[in-house]
Amino acid sequence: MKDEFVPFVSAVIRDKERVLILRRKRAFMGYLWEFPGGRPEDNETLQKGLERIIKEELGIGVEAGNYLCATGHAIHCELSIKSYVYESVIESGTITLKNHEEMKWVLPGELESYDFAEHHRHVALVLMGKR
Repeated sequence: MKDEFVPFVSAVIRDKERVLILRRKRAFMGYLWEFPGGRPEDNETLQKGLERIIKEELGIGVEAGNYLCATGHAIHCELSIKSYVYESVIESGTITLKNHEEMKWVLPGELESYDFAEHHRHVALVLMGKR
């Protein structure tokens, strides 16, 4: 495994007090829940990469706002990532699921009842005030 982390970005998209969570439709990550995001391209800032990824993944325009947290994680002992999380708001469009089978708007206190991918579990704990 490499010693360096590959950057990833995730969005906590809010609708008033609720946050958007998604469940993958492919077996990768075991159909777990997550916050939307992915890997920015080499020539992008983290925020611009996140905005592009959300547009491609969900068909909506967002503004990557305040930095929320970051977490490091090894995926299947093959890839070490550092995931940077930004609070985001929808600016345009309607959500269309492409890589996910389900979406929910939930209150932060409800996040503990969902099975999240490891690096997204940290974000859920931050949102619940437990980290």
